[in-house]
Amino acid sequence: MAKTSDSIRFEARLKRPAAPKGASWSFLVLPAAASAKLPTRAMTTVEGRFGDQEFKATLDPDGEGSHWLKVPRALREAAGLDVGDSVALEIRPSEKQLEPKLPPDLRKALDADPAARAAWDDITLVARRDWILWITTAKKAETRDKRVAGACDMLASGKRRVCCFDRSGKFSKAFGAPEAAP
Repeated sequence: MAKTSDSIRFEARLKRPAAPKGASWSFLVLPAAASAKLPTRAMTTVEGRFGDQEFKATLDPDGEGSHWLKVPRALREAAGLDVGDSVALEIRPSEKQLEPKLPPDLRKALDADPAARAAWDDITLVARRDWILWITTAKKAETRDKRVAGACDMLASGKRRVCCFDRSGKFSKAFGAPEAAP
C-alpha cells in the first residue's frame, strides 16, 4: 500500500444511511483510487477539508478494500451541503490518530480488572482499535460477552494484540459501509 503525506483529492456523493431511520448523519464512500493512497486498509485518522470546512475524522474500512466516512450533520450543514450532493474532499493521513471510543461493556470489564486496564493503557491506539473492532463485530450478544471477557484475560496475561484479525474486513466481511437509503 502506498504511503503519502501529500493531500489526496477526490469528490464523493453524500448518502443517508438506511438505518437507523431518521439518522441525522450522512456518509460517503471514498473512491478506490483515493483510498489506495492511504497507509492502511484498516481504520485510519485523516484531516483536511470537506468542501470549505476543515475536519479531522477516522475513516472506517468498507470491507471492499476502501474506506467510508461518517459525516456528522454539523459538518455537512457547515459546508452548506445536503444528502445527495457531491462534495470535494482533500485529505491526508493525520500524524495523531484519534482515540477510539471505548464501548461501555468493555470499559466496565477493564475497570473491574486492574491488570487488564494497565495493559490497555499501555498498548497503542491501533491495538486498541483492533481489540474494540474484534469485540464489536461479534454477531451475537453471547459472542460479544465472551470476547469482552477474553480480551480482559488476554490483556491481563500480557497479550498486546488480538490475533488473526482482518482489520480491513475484506476477507472476513466483518465491516462495511452503511446501506444507503433509497
